[in-house]
Amino acid sequence: MRMNRSLGILVLVISASFFSCASEEESNTSKRPNILFAIMDDASFPHMGAYGTKWVSTPAFDYVAKEGLLFMNAYTPNAKCAPSRAAILTGRNSWQLEEAANHSPDFPAKFTTFMEQLISSGYHGGHTAKGWAPGNPGEINGERRELTGPAFNKYKTEAPTSQINGNDYAKNFADFLDQKEGEQPFVFWYGSTEPHRAYEYQSGLSKGNKKLEDIDVIPPFWPDTDTVRTDMLDYAYEIAYFDQHLQRMIDELERRGELANTIIVVTADNGMPFPRIKGQEYEYSNHLPLAIMWQDGIAKSGRIIDDFISFIDFAPTFLDVAEVLTDSVKMAAITGKSLLDIFKSEEAGQVDSARDHVLIGKERHDVGRPDDQGYPIRGIVTADYIYLHNFETDRWPAGNPETGYLNTDGSPTKTQILNERRANQTSVNWELSFGKRPAEELFKRVSDPFAMQNLAIHPEYQMIKAQLKERLFEELRGQNDPRMFGKGHIFDEYPYSGDASKDFYNRYMKGEKMNAGWVNKSDFEKDFQEK
Repeated sequence: MRMNRSLGILVLVISASFFSCASEEESNTSKRPNILFAIMDDASFPHMGAYGTKWVSTPAFDYVAKEGLLFMNAYTPNAKCAPSRAAILTGRNSWQLEEAANHSPDFPAKFTTFMEQLISSGYHGGHTAKGWAPGNPGEINGERRELTGPAFNKYKTEAPTSQINGNDYAKNFADFLDQKEGEQPFVFWYGSTEPHRAYEYQSGLSKGNKKLEDIDVIPPFWPDTDTVRTDMLDYAYEIAYFDQHLQRMIDELERRGELANTIIVVTADNGMPFPRIKGQEYEYSNHLPLAIMWQDGIAKSGRIIDDFISFIDFAPTFLDVAEVLTDSVKMAAITGKSLLDIFKSEEAGQVDSARDHVLIGKERHDVGRPDDQGYPIRGIVTADYIYLHNFETDRWPAGNPETGYLNTDGSPTKTQILNERRANQTSVNWELSFGKRPAEELFKRVSDPFAMQNLAIHPEYQMIKAQLKERLFEELRGQNDPRMFGKGHIFDEYPYSGDASKDFYNRYMKGEKMNAGWVNKSDFEKDFQEK
């Protein structure tokens, strides 16, 4: 029986017995589509050529968009690596995932990933480089879980910069394909570590064939300087590197005659690793690039889709097209909705009128507050507005000054903003990126994509704000979000499964030397005085 898409409720959690008893009869391996899921590590919309951005080179992404679908409104529910990837893998929003709402958690045993489920149903599955991370995936029957399937990382290459991964992603994909049996369908997770930091400074200028003046838009919450532009071109160069391996994978599929029946999804896990973006919940934090092609399954290619897509829609889509049988599994409702109706449509623009919004939010990301507390947010994004509710406004959104604002990666741009405030004693850029925030924020999504003007304080927007808050909280209650029932403290109480960073703030304040490799030493402001 095919799963019912119209309810938007699909099967995901599988009983342990299912893993050991899936039969050959349950695996229709001859007709089911292959899946190549290609995910960049930290890239924002609209930084792909298909969206009109000229200072990045992404011919492979652009090809997927041309031969398939280009999505204009794709959002991650949570703009940080581990919780975003958990939402992708499970089809559930991060506040529905217990520990997995957080960055670097223990992954709850009760939640099974679409990769695990497809492999159990007969797919050849695996990944290269970054799968679900960082965190502890846990064990099943004494074996470490492989949330994105077995790793294929044998082949290395000479990376073009000192900071780019030496993994030969495309060759490892070919190695993965070599190991599948006959007509067996496959699911592969291409987890590039680009454009995650660190970057080799000026690599975009020296190797990327771009100029500083090629960048047409600088977010207004950063200074427009050569340093910032150089940083952005370094970011663009690493996106281009991801895209080069994607092109090689597409070529490999075509060479093997597998391209037509392969769903290729190309996206990122969260926004670019710059201040006020990655790890926050604004437009550039959660709004991500997305292109999908499937020559055998998409009714009309070249369409531009305006429907709001959440990353929780990927898992039910893959389970849907694979025709995983519901009576073979232990059922649990998930929130995502299959995209198959969009694939089968020939319409462009808004295909499904019900896809008119998405929910976003966060709990604990990188540590750096007393007792490793998070900065809880919930939000709703519609065609016109973004409404955000900040639950703990006494906390520093990006982490405490004395511990280096740890929820913003170290970078030339970050350091320049911090130095700007130190020199002038005040800085609008610093306030926007690192300063404390009010309980409610409301922005016009299209005319103010950089979220510069908070409309929540204006009398004429009070009704709109109230309506969005009511809609947001009603849906969160329906999803059993602990924040809606006075139990949000549980997210701060889940253990942090990182390395020496655990209890970072308290250990640092006691004078213990701590290693925070993802920030610069100059970012730490032990003598910071709040104005």
